[in-house]
Amino acid sequence: MISKRGQEINGWLIVDKALKMGSTTAVAKARRLYDARKVGHAGTLDPLATGVLPIAFGRATKTIPFIMDSTKHYRFTLAFGESRTTDDREGDVLTTSVHRPDDNDIRAVLPDLTGDIMQVPPIFSALKVDGQRAYDLARAGLLQSLPPRHARVDRIEMVERPDADHAVFEVQSGKGVYMRSLARDIALACGTVGHIVVLRRTKCGPFHEENAISLDNLTQSMEKAHALPAPLLPVATALADIPALAVTEAEAKALSFGQSIALAELTHPMPVLQSGLPQGDVLHAMCGERAIGICRPVDGRLKPMRML
Repeated sequence: MISKRGQEINGWLIVDKALKMGSTTAVAKARRLYDARKVGHAGTLDPLATGVLPIAFGRATKTIPFIMDSTKHYRFTLAFGESRTTDDREGDVLTTSVHRPDDNDIRAVLPDLTGDIMQVPPIFSALKVDGQRAYDLARAGLLQSLPPRHARVDRIEMVERPDADHAVFEVQSGKGVYMRSLARDIALACGTVGHIVVLRRTKCGPFHEENAISLDNLTQSMEKAHALPAPLLPVATALADIPALAVTEAEAKALSFGQSIALAELTHPMPVLQSGLPQGDVLHAMCGERAIGICRPVDGRLKPMRML
């Protein structure tokens, strides 16, 4: 998260992150383009990866956790025959194998890597170990492996087989799944080794690659036409997958002040509230076209959770 002097602007910019650009660099560049006071991103992409990087400005930064927790879609190319220190093409070769699985072998192992699984993250990752980044410890030779973590992979499909050495996959997953680890584990399950050579994120929550813009194109269009930066998507776009609840100005004010409201007293009760929303589920409160924040029905009352 970057918070500096600048304009108070609010909304989402969906960046098509370029190859070899770090996510933090992309955020810093976007902040300069918009002269924004507060900015952050939802979901780090490795320098090797391209694709959808949602960048939040102002009040939109409060909705970042909902994008981080959202479903994401990826497309990657797995190269068989070499394992690497980083589990991608940037790393040093660790081991080699002459075995190349056929299409049936590959498809046969995918069900075991789908669903709720335990995954070992790459040691060259941003995870913290005793307060230090794993990649710093790995570069210093002080980290050999990380413990497995729970991960959710909703779907894996092999969509292309360009040659015996490569296979292309599309993946739908939840929060915190490492595609480099998934590619590595597919190869291992097939009795060989492998690493990622191409990785692209095509969707992140409600944000699609069709709506993404490269920072280079954005910069060039501004310089050539002396134009203002591209308009941002509304803050509430990040909450599109959360059921919306209409509230009045008075109710919005009460929620913003941290006050709960009896569900029976809401001016515009939702049918889902009347039939009973599951305990712990959240709602997206809207006053007209204005996003108010995230609320949760608890014990017959609507309680504010994260106000915008």
